[in-house]
Amino acid sequence: MAAPKKIKITQKVSIIDTLAKHKATIKALGLGRPNYSVVHTETPQILGMINKVRHLVTVEEVKS
Repeated sequence: MAAPKKIKITQKVSIIDTLAKHKATIKALGLGRPNYSVVHTETPQILGMINKVRHLVTVEEVKS
């Protein structure tokens, strides 16, 4: 069985002047400040959150 993929999510801009639901999504992802990064397992839930705030973050696959 293959190991689940890991993805690195980096917040690229501030969440000032964004919608409240976007701010909540950024917090749920574990971000909060520009240039902060977190690593998550690629799940449908995480991908859905990334899709909601795709204009605020960048995503890259982690090579393990």
